[in-house]
Amino acid sequence: MVNIAIVEDNDTIREGLRILIDGTDNYHCSATFSNCEDMLQKITKLKFDILLMDINLPGMSGIEGIKKVKEIYPESIILVLTIYDENDRVFDALYAGASGYLVKKTPPSRLLEAIKEAYEGGAPMSSHIARKVVNFFQKNSHPVQHEDKSVILTPREKEVLSGLVEGHSIKAIADSLNISIETVRFHFRNIYKKLHVHSQSEAVVKAIKEGLV
Repeated sequence: MVNIAIVEDNDTIREGLRILIDGTDNYHCSATFSNCEDMLQKITKLKFDILLMDINLPGMSGIEGIKKVKEIYPESIILVLTIYDENDRVFDALYAGASGYLVKKTPPSRLLEAIKEAYEGGAPMSSHIARKVVNFFQKNSHPVQHEDKSVILTPREKEVLSGLVEGHSIKAIADSLNISIETVRFHFRNIYKKLHVHSQSEAVVKAIKEGLV
């Protein structure tokens, strides 16, 4: 059972998400909130595997909320679900620690699939968001800068990292490379160490920013 908590200020959308999640086998909506302040007050008693977070919220922004949740639970999985797809919001969310970034027009079936991907270790993004991330750096007026010249990834690590950048789950990466899930996790640990990051979203942003894949 995947427990999902929702932070969304629109009553209709919040209730629709709750109904979708509770109406799907092996998914459970453990709590809903209309703002970050209420969520943070109950965070230590809240049972959740995935936190589904809007960005444009009354009071504290979703970006700030993500940062505070990660301070309390560094390993927490947070998926952004928002109408906004501007570059700065996407990158702010990923830098804050979001594990994925989806737009609200995402079909329900894809949203449920993304929740499952994140739960299994992936970094799901709406397809046009992923393209936007890549295009941002490709079209940036400044050439890609490798901040750390000592970062040397093996060919297999690059394949694993590429799969992560494309938003695939650990299982999908393992299947595509014909290796075990544990081997993928082993490569992830090495990649994190080499990139000096602690989450998949950080690894995605740094990989694209520094042209590592």
